[in-house]
Amino acid sequence: MPVPSEIAWIVPLILPFVIGLIIGLIVKKTINLILLAVVLVAILSTTGYLGLTVNDLYDKSMKYLPKLTGSKSKVADMLPISTPAFLIGLALGLWKG
Repeated sequence: MPVPSEIAWIVPLILPFVIGLIIGLIVKKTINLILLAVVLVAILSTTGYLGLTVNDLYDKSMKYLPKLTGSKSKVADMLPISTPAFLIGLALGLWKG
């Protein structure tokens, strides 16, 4: 079913905005979850339930950070990050999410 030509011009504007809004919400919720996990680990380590050393943290970060940075470029290539509608949606998702 084709889109009528009267409203076809708005689809390329709304779609990146909605994608940006959803990505902004996901990023904000992820940041909040990471902060809660850091607070939980800090509380558990100060009370003695969790023993952390600098070497353990370094080893774990060297294991997982290269995987995260490698997958970032694949995701960034799929998103319309250069369009103003996406950036506005991303900002609103981060701010109001």
